Amino acid sequence: MEERIYLDNAATTPIDPEVLEAMITVLKDYYGNPSSAHAHGRKVKALIEESRSKVATLLGCSPGEITFTSGGTEADNMALRGAVSSLGVQHIITSPIEHHAVLHTVEELHHEGKIQMHLVQLDAHGHVDFKHLETLLQQYPNALVSLMHGNNEIGNLLDLERAGALCRSYQAYFHTDTVQTMGHYEFKLSELPVDFMVCGAHKFNGPKGVGFIYMNKKNRVRAYITGGAQERELRGGTENVYGIVGLAKALEISYRDLEKKKKHILSLKELMINELKNKIADTRFNGDAEGSSLYTVLSVSFPNNPQGAVLLFNLDLAGISASGGSACSSGAVGGSHVMKGIGADPTRTTIRFSFGKFNTADDILKTVQTLTQWYPAAENLKQSL
Repeated sequence: MEERIYLDNAATTPIDPEVLEAMITVLKDYYGNPSSAHAHGRKVKALIEESRSKVATLLGCSPGEITFTSGGTEADNMALRGAVSSLGVQHIITSPIEHHAVLHTVEELHHEGKIQMHLVQLDAHGHVDFKHLETLLQQYPNALVSLMHGNNEIGNLLDLERAGALCRSYQAYFHTDTVQTMGHYEFKLSELPVDFMVCGAHKFNGPKGVGFIYMNKKNRVRAYITGGAQERELRGGTENVYGIVGLAKALEISYRDLEKKKKHILSLKELMINELKNKIADTRFNGDAEGSSLYTVLSVSFPNNPQGAVLLFNLDLAGISASGGSACSSGAVGGSHVMKGIGADPTRTTIRFSFGKFNTADDILKTVQTLTQWYPAAENLKQSL
């Protein structure tokens, strides 16, 4: 099999061998329906509840506040639609660079006349303008604020404590999409002023097709999927048992190895930043890459070049997998709503490189060396030649 370099971990991550082993055991030996009252069913139901307790313990919340879903998109929908249908929310405040799971859902609710949608302003780096957020909260009561913790394209991080505290002071609900940060940062939900938080397991070396929503126990919403009493009557349908077990195992491993993983991945990001600065002229970085930013994501802005339109394609041909933005919507280089939202120069080419625990420094060095085929050398490199 061809040896490729995988630098698209924000899109999805390779499954951890320990996670795969746990899932295979479930697939082989735990085949009962968890809703069945007999021994086979009870045995499987116990696995689900053990996984729920494990997740809740790691996140510092109660098991009853965790509901398993098919992933982050469903969890976002459950939070936003549930807040409107069950909690009296009339206004949703969000940003122009949120994931489409949030933006498209809020836009639909707005067009249906169920809520009014308001966009908070961003600063020059793409961070939320907290003064404008407070102004919106003052103007629009009965609101829910939906802001992601880590942006999936540019990596900017949101101060959850500050955002949540501001929402609390105006009796607003706070929903945060943590799909990119779950498993990469530690959360203590008993201390965080957050009402809704979401997760997709495949972003931290777990399986695809499974996630969860944290809902603060004070915020009970109606069933999102009807037709069964599963997940405490919030989400009907037979549970994805092996996926749930895999999610819990992946989160357990992530917390176990958190500091070691963070140190390793951050060193790769810093290496790529330095290599690009030193070897390619006029390299820039979108967002706040060297400040308050995800250690797993680097959005690189390359100078205008005839090769720019096919850069992602050329990288793929060279055996390097990266992304032009968010793989959840398109692999195309242009047209990103996030790039437009932060006012990025449309003549430049953006590539998102995202790193995982299985990447190596050699991956980074080979990638930058490959990029130098299409871009002029930095001045300091020219002088040394």
